[in-house]
Amino acid sequence: MSSILFHKENGVGYISLNRPEKFNSFNREMALALQVALDDCEQDDAVRCIYITGIGKAFCAGQDLSEATDATGPNLETIVSEHYNPIVLRIRQIEKPIVAAVNGVAAGAGANIALACDVVVACESACFIQAFSKIALIPDSGGTYTLPRLIGLQRASALMMTGEKVIATEALNMGMIFKVYSDASFEIESKKMSLQLSQMPTKGLGLTKRLLNETYINNLAQQLEREKELQVEAGASEDFKEGVSAFLEKRKPDFKGK
Repeated sequence: MSSILFHKENGVGYISLNRPEKFNSFNREMALALQVALDDCEQDDAVRCIYITGIGKAFCAGQDLSEATDATGPNLETIVSEHYNPIVLRIRQIEKPIVAAVNGVAAGAGANIALACDVVVACESACFIQAFSKIALIPDSGGTYTLPRLIGLQRASALMMTGEKVIATEALNMGMIFKVYSDASFEIESKKMSLQLSQMPTKGLGLTKRLLNETYINNLAQQLEREKELQVEAGASEDFKEGVSAFLEKRKPDFKGK
């Protein structure tokens, strides 16, 4: 059975973590397969949004500890440098919107990979856990970079040190995630959001993502200059011309992602 389920439909690349018996915890096979699926989505111009979720009751419980403690398996340095870091870098560098549809527990690396995505939605029964301190490790997968910027240093520090569980509605209220849907409507609503994003001006969304990445390293003057440069680039896109025409003609735009 494949550890990743992957298909493309209506402009969306659907990626499902598929180790439900292990709560979709990562082993090397699944981590590398996720990288391959992300690369496929990046290279396929027909894919204009990426949707990541889990099969079964969990989104992802983090690292499969049976692999991490196996003397013949990858060590922690390999796991972080070859599994998690490349996944998070791909998520941030792919200039297409990526939706994390958190369908259950997201713990450890699973939580931080979800939070690296552009839009994070969850079902009511989902939760987020910075589980690292429970086994005397430190947060990885970009957690120490992403979480403080989402919810502030004090909350991030407390959650990482205590390993306290955050239920979906609490995550929403503290600004960790974008939306919470009922368990019954979650799959329909989260896929509807992905389909909506796939029909938007992909070029402009990608440039927006690039600017959001750069805002962490630029000062205000530098960011303003970059906004000017990328606005000119966005203005040269076919989608900009279509958007203006649709506005003037009072019709819905038909964006092509170019």
